[in-house]
Amino acid sequence: MASKALFFFALLSLLAVSLIRPASANNEEDPGLVMQFYKDSCPQAEDVIREQVRLLYKRHKNTAFSWLRNIFHDCAVQSCDASLLLDSTRRSLSEKETDRSFGLRNFRYLDTIKEAVERECPGVVSCADILVLSARDGIVAVGGPYIPLKTGRRDGRKSRAEVLEQYLPDHNESISVVLERFGAMGIDTPGVVALLGAHSVGRTHCVKLVHRLYPEVDPALNPGHVEHMLYKCPDAIPDPKAVQYVRNDRGTPMKLDNNYYRNILDNKGLLIVDHQLATDKRTKPYVKKMAKSQDYFFKEFSRAITILSENNPLTGTKGEIRKQCNVANKLH
Repeated sequence: MASKALFFFALLSLLAVSLIRPASANNEEDPGLVMQFYKDSCPQAEDVIREQVRLLYKRHKNTAFSWLRNIFHDCAVQSCDASLLLDSTRRSLSEKETDRSFGLRNFRYLDTIKEAVERECPGVVSCADILVLSARDGIVAVGGPYIPLKTGRRDGRKSRAEVLEQYLPDHNESISVVLERFGAMGIDTPGVVALLGAHSVGRTHCVKLVHRLYPEVDPALNPGHVEHMLYKCPDAIPDPKAVQYVRNDRGTPMKLDNNYYRNILDNKGLLIVDHQLATDKRTKPYVKKMAKSQDYFFKEFSRAITILSENNPLTGTKGEIRKQCNVANKLH
């Protein structure tokens, strides 16, 4: 009797294992985002991307600012799937050609990185992962923290230009809208304050800020800063194609640091959102804290970038691995 009972329990155990196995097999097929996703399929992928970023930054300093903007403009719009990089087609407008993407540039250098990765491992590494990892390495290039980011994203097949306005907060919108849009991705208030610290580097085209200068100067602006802004933006209606910019941070314009927060507390923020960040009761305490501590800024910035980079990615068998970042494979 005892032997029959043991046989029965053994049979049940085998049945349980057979029922469990398909589920675990499915998990192996789609591990989602993981650290070093390409360690077996393309062990040199991250090193190739890092080296390309280093070389490109050495030749063209402003590439790092572009990569930092790319991760925001791509990942904040529904999914971190490199839809930003797609060209327009006869049927759809690309995200990168919308008004909201004004000022985005240097996409050709992402193609350079993709080509280098393809030479190493053809058809393995997604443009979405290249976009995220180039932003990570670009952040380091401008003096920011190294942020360990997961990989395993796949590329979307279509642009999201038609819904872009629903997801991307504008620099002229209220801080409430900005907090709400980021909050929908899981980024809390200190994370939003830290992400906007990316305004520490790069420059802003006069098109984006002349409304604070003409027909009358915004009284909230620091008078000492207004003179410089007027010098850089002498026209009330600037030519979008003209090289008319104001550095976001005149003190350390090429360095990602917490000087941005000291500037906006001193009313030297260029954009409306910068001013609101320093004055709104929900965000001002964090602005003050980041102005005092770069370590705190970097900690919150790293956390926010991580959350942003993991926003609703395509993984497993979803999407595709594009041959070229600007064209979906079916159109290649």
